Amino acid sequence: MPSRSRVVLKTVPHHKRGKMLSAHLSDELRAKYGTRSLPLRKGDTVKIMRGEYAGIEGKVTAVYRMMGKIAVEGVTREKIAGGTAPVKIHASKVMITSLNLDDKWRQKMLERRGGAKQSG
Repeated sequence: MPSRSRVVLKTVPHHKRGKMLSAHLSDELRAKYGTRSLPLRKGDTVKIMRGEYAGIEGKVTAVYRMMGKIAVEGVTREKIAGGTAPVKIHASKVMITSLNLDDKWRQKMLERRGGAKQSG
């Protein structure tokens, strides 16, 4: 039987899973926005920090909330039957190097977080 903390991770509601899919910001973005990490979004550019694909940089093509993983552009694996499949990477193993700021809600969140750091 899984421990209580692992059961909680598997039964988290969908609307709370997005926040769990957060990654650290690069040093430049951290200095610019005054926050350490942000939830990942499709369109963000990330650098893979650990594992077989460490050092590869690419755009996030998909966010799999139920699995807690993301797909990065250019990180694929050959399938036995032919063709390719995206390799899913855990959100904690990447670092955000460029943000997708198409969403006004995300811009407001960054202003709030940065303002809290500057005044405090």
